[in-house]
Amino acid sequence: MTSTTSATLTSLGLGSGLDAESIVTKLVALERQPITKLQTEASTIQSKISAFGKIQSAVSTLRDAAAKLTSPDLWASTAATSSDETVAKVTTSSGAATGNYSVVVSSLAAAQTTVTNASVASSTSTVGSGTLTIDIGSWAADNTFTQKSGTSSVSIAIADTDTLEGIRDKINSSGAAVKASIVKDASTGAAKLVVNSTATGASNGFRIQADASSTSGVAALAFDPEHSTTGTTRTQAATNASATINGVAVNSETNTISGALTGIDIKVSKVSSTAVSVNVDQDNTTITAAIQAFATAYSSLYSTIKSNTKYDDSTKTAATLQGDSTAVGMGNRLRTLLGANSSASSVFTSLSSLGLQVQSGGALTVNSTKLTSALSNLAEVKKAFAAADTTGSGADGFATRFRSLADELLGTEGPLTSRTTGLNTLVKNNSKRQDELDARATLYEKRLRAQYSALDTKMSQISSTSNYVTQMINSLNAANKSSS
Repeated sequence: MTSTTSATLTSLGLGSGLDAESIVTKLVALERQPITKLQTEASTIQSKISAFGKIQSAVSTLRDAAAKLTSPDLWASTAATSSDETVAKVTTSSGAATGNYSVVVSSLAAAQTTVTNASVASSTSTVGSGTLTIDIGSWAADNTFTQKSGTSSVSIAIADTDTLEGIRDKINSSGAAVKASIVKDASTGAAKLVVNSTATGASNGFRIQADASSTSGVAALAFDPEHSTTGTTRTQAATNASATINGVAVNSETNTISGALTGIDIKVSKVSSTAVSVNVDQDNTTITAAIQAFATAYSSLYSTIKSNTKYDDSTKTAATLQGDSTAVGMGNRLRTLLGANSSASSVFTSLSSLGLQVQSGGALTVNSTKLTSALSNLAEVKKAFAAADTTGSGADGFATRFRSLADELLGTEGPLTSRTTGLNTLVKNNSKRQDELDARATLYEKRLRAQYSALDTKMSQISSTSNYVTQMINSLNAANKSSS
């Protein structure tokens, strides 16, 4: 279309002598004025959609912050401290009870380790053939071995051509719960096979047996003191961690003692005869952070609505959503809900009584001193925020109310969703109308150019005829003058 128009532009009006191109351009511009108006309207609608998108995001953030304040896990959260974390470090989870505990660590959990007595010239030397069978279990004081329930024996065939490295690799790929490595003897430079349990705890020891057909080299890799094998030495026994909590003996196969205290895990790292004090208290830091996040989310939402609905008297400029009933209505509902009292708690009946204060500009801030004081009565603070009233008496907690409002606004038939859907429909209709008018303007321009092109042709013909007649008259006049 552009190239055709350009070709027309170079010739239109030549025959008539009129500035036809200018005439057509101006007439078409007049025809396209409604499109320009629609484009301006579309830009305004898109700005509104963008503004509502920001509000929707802020509502979602407020909804999440309010939901957290209604979560039982938040109000049951605890924090633990240890007087010596190098000995015992404590973490808490759901169900942990507040209290003070005295912990004494008498031993740490360890994995069984064995090392071969005889050295092999090097890790690439062969040791013979046979079969090694590995079992996981526990050793009694009299060297009696008991296989661990749920485990199976693992047999490893060793060939004459297998080097010590090859045997190590076969053990490690066998699926047995042990890990083999090779250590070089510093005094002789010879190689020794070291085997460790992959897990700590008394029930995770191991036994290595060699079958009767194993040659002496392979038999020397076995560890089975119950049957008097002497090829290897146990350098570390498989043991549990042992401790006392408030004088009560506890143990664990790992160095984390779990289950002794509900919701409390104690990770022990060092033996200590001196008691370590462990304190478990309500986690005011986490609760305070959640309340602060709620205040910040509310302030952000209110600020977003305010900035998009205001009218600036100094510049006489209206914001994108100034006068929009949906946005203005949301702001009014937020302010009303913020200032409403609740009977969910008999102690804290307003947000201000909890330390949440509304500033002159509408922002919500937290008075940390007042909130800290309120948290000394955690049960009532929890009611004030998280109570869910099923009687319809208006005893919902503050966070419950805001979560419900946010759910309503964000719902599939909520005001935000409906308004955004409506605006998107306007954009589609606007675009469709622009296309229709653009097509009409294109046809109009085509028709004008055809008409002026035809006029050019006629005017050109008339001009040629006129020139011919003038020449004939001039010739006749000249002939008459000559004859006279």
